[in-house]
Amino acid sequence: MGRTNEPPRLPGGSFAAWSRDRLAMARLGAEECGDVWQLEPGVYVAAAAGPCEAVLRRAQDFPKAASPLFPPLKWSSGAPTAEERGYAHAARMRGMRAQAVAARIGQIAPRTARFADQWPPGQDVEVLPLVRHALAETGVSYLFSEDAPTLLPYASRLFLAREVLVRPSRWTWPRWIPSPARRFRTRQQVAFTDALRPVVRRRRSSGRLGEDMLGQMLRPSPHYGLLPEEAVLDTLPGITVATFETPSRAAGWILLHLARHPQAAGRVAAEAASLPPDPAATTNVHLGGLRYTQALVSEVLRLYPPSWLLTRCAPRQTQLAGYTIGAGSTVLVCPYTAHRDVREYSEPDQFRPERWLDDSGAPTRSGGFLSFGTGPHGCEGTALAMAMLTLLTAQTARRYHLSEPPGPGPSHQVTTLEGLAPVGLRLRATLRG
Repeated sequence: MGRTNEPPRLPGGSFAAWSRDRLAMARLGAEECGDVWQLEPGVYVAAAAGPCEAVLRRAQDFPKAASPLFPPLKWSSGAPTAEERGYAHAARMRGMRAQAVAARIGQIAPRTARFADQWPPGQDVEVLPLVRHALAETGVSYLFSEDAPTLLPYASRLFLAREVLVRPSRWTWPRWIPSPARRFRTRQQVAFTDALRPVVRRRRSSGRLGEDMLGQMLRPSPHYGLLPEEAVLDTLPGITVATFETPSRAAGWILLHLARHPQAAGRVAAEAASLPPDPAATTNVHLGGLRYTQALVSEVLRLYPPSWLLTRCAPRQTQLAGYTIGAGSTVLVCPYTAHRDVREYSEPDQFRPERWLDDSGAPTRSGGFLSFGTGPHGCEGTALAMAMLTLLTAQTARRYHLSEPPGPGPSHQVTTLEGLAPVGLRLRATLRG
């Protein structure tokens, strides 16, 4: 018989204390209470890799909350059915899988190189807006190819709507109330959809569906045939923002580590010398040769997972790591602490990209890695994100030495509300000799 007791509760734990310093309390809970601990009655934190993976993989026991950032719009012809949305997700996945990304590295690389080219050397620059714009261009182009310039402004406003929606507020509005932020979100979602609709109709009427992700969604499947237009449009606002929002947070941390670890940055720069002079000639073979760069990206993602906390619910009583999780409970999955478990990673607080390489320098898997999630709701854009981040890192390190601005104050502020990001990060780029 397994234990039926609840996980231990952290003394002094409460939402008020949690909100003051989430990272510190997450680490304190893991250190004092173990792999699973209780923040408040009915709120549990999975702090180690094993319980985190168990929660994410057991989607029936711990389903993801049904609160999409961009909920389905109301369609005059009727909303897509759950089955049609499932088919749309499957079609979208065809365009995001690793093989599809590998075939389009030559389209991804020029935009990451442009980020490095446009960085003004010798100036203290706020990094996140620049990198977000570059990755938005890259992500939207990957999804929509030649139609990306038309759709990019609408995608940028979708991101702004997201930022407004998650911004801290004095008021907590019930979900059914159309608050100003939610109305703004809906307006931007409608505008994006209205801009995308003629693109879908033109492609279908001309028969030139395209080789991008949208083209994959427009192709009929032997399993379900042709997707209704509403099912195609309904699924795209969220994935469009996701292609650059989370990678931008990750890129900020990566660039900060290039500044703080010049020896590692030099090794990336030496490796990046193998890239072709014309970024458009970059292939998946070139990307595969950036072994140390990929290791550095993985190590930064381990230390600073952009989605550092994932929320799941338990609709019925179940077991986790030998503890009883009551019906109606909330489980917070914490990759941030799972990645700092000494059972998974030796010297877990140390920045050591080499841990991701074997003795010959070949890539290897190191410990439990949850920066992209896992299970049914794992990040579908993993391959695209890794390609964008690896190439942006290589192109930047090849051109520049990065440094933090001199001064007594920090170069950034850490935010944890919707993700882990170095807000306000300022860096200086100096051309390599």
